Amino acid sequence: MLWVYASGVAEDVGVMVGARLYGGWIWAYHDVRRGTAGYLYPCGDAKAAAKRVDLLLKHRMYPSTW
Repeated sequence: MLWVYASGVAEDVGVMVGARLYGGWIWAYHDVRRGTAGYLYPCGDAKAAAKRVDLLLKHRMYPSTW
């Protein structure tokens, strides 16, 4: 597991990212606190997963803008 947090003004905003098996055949990054509902992106493309995490953190920091 990896704790990813928003740097800057709101350092208490973050997401705990892990990897888990989905559907018995695909490994994917996920938000640990949300369990199976926390699917973020398939493992193997860390750059795309990082973009997804970035969007998630922006949403948590500025919920009124979504």
